[in-house]
Amino acid sequence: MTAESEMNPGMSSRPVIDDETLDRLMDQVDEEGLELLGPEGVLTELTSRIMNRALETEMTHHLGYEKGDPAGWGSGNNRNGGYEKNVLTDAGSIPVRVPRDRDSSFEPALIPKHKRRLSGFNDLVIGLVARGMSTRDVQAHIADVYQVDISAELVSKITDAILPELTEWQIRPLDPVYPILYLDAIVVKVRTDRRVRNRPVYIALAVDLDGRKQVLGLWLGSGDEGSKFWLAVLTELQNRGVSDVLIACCDGLSGFPDAIEAVWAETVVQTCVVHLIRNTIRYISWKDRKKVTAALKPVYQAATADAAAGALDEFEVEWGNQYPAVVQLWRRNWDRFIPFLEFDPAIRKIIYTTNAIESLNYQLRKVTKTRGHFPTDDAVLKILYLAIKNIGTQRGGALGSGTLGWKRALNAFAIAFPGRLEPTT
Repeated sequence: MTAESEMNPGMSSRPVIDDETLDRLMDQVDEEGLELLGPEGVLTELTSRIMNRALETEMTHHLGYEKGDPAGWGSGNNRNGGYEKNVLTDAGSIPVRVPRDRDSSFEPALIPKHKRRLSGFNDLVIGLVARGMSTRDVQAHIADVYQVDISAELVSKITDAILPELTEWQIRPLDPVYPILYLDAIVVKVRTDRRVRNRPVYIALAVDLDGRKQVLGLWLGSGDEGSKFWLAVLTELQNRGVSDVLIACCDGLSGFPDAIEAVWAETVVQTCVVHLIRNTIRYISWKDRKKVTAALKPVYQAATADAAAGALDEFEVEWGNQYPAVVQLWRRNWDRFIPFLEFDPAIRKIIYTTNAIESLNYQLRKVTKTRGHFPTDDAVLKILYLAIKNIGTQRGGALGSGTLGWKRALNAFAIAFPGRLEPTT
């Protein structure tokens, strides 16, 4: 093994192109002033010739004899020329010549019939969309980097290929027990009944027994959802294998507590402290945010409900005149907030830590804000699914990472909810 390969274990100890061949090629590039990149570049030609050679090798394997070999005489099938076409790859547009045989039985594996895009190019487009680029942005990027003009319709068609995968993801089996279930929503603009409307996309984000975050599903609503809608959503989760949820955190959704009780009778419905803090910030000027949120900490970090009530009274004395809406917000949600105070501090910290939800929302809004509106319901769910998939695969992903202090919290869950961490059969 060479010193270079020792430094880079992923490198092959025997390069595919030897140094002598590479030197000759680079000397020719320098002498003739050739371009390396671009439609007329050396790399495009090299890729084209390699692909052509691979196609000819496929044809040889299909026919059973080499080109020009007399063994093919009278075999009943022979080479029959070929046809030119350009193939889109993640390296750009590559011209190739696809060989044909007389009985048209040759089915090339490298470039299937009627295909003008290799999977790598499709993956490139899907990856750009998943990272928040609009259809027009993807068009411009492909044109600038790869000198290939593609239509907006092609971008949409490529991303439509993940719709079956989205359907499978939406019905996949789930874990039997989740200690925490957050129900959140983002608002998107969707063309509905020939009008562009603001519609909520509801997101179920759960923390599993290993402390990892999972998006269980996405549901596009109309904005006036009630208990019937939530009963259908929760029954769907139950049918996918969820037999119990210990704590369900939501933000005052109409009919949600009744639906929870109908599906998982022992689940604690908790006003989401994340949402409560987020809604509080809306009423506070930028210069006061740090002070006001610090003044609220004694409320949601109090040892008991009585201590929290006293802390809220003190907050009202200090900030009530300047921000009365904040005090009203917390008092209006008080009955749904105080169950949170019965839990061990390890559980509380995880419930009111905003990182999991805010990180997810940030990524989802990043891919929706670049679009004026979505043309269909499928278009909304497709883009959000790609974004979620991207989060879950980047360096382990925000969704795949663990929860800080989870082991201590899991022990607290076991004490607070005895016998419920193990699914019932």
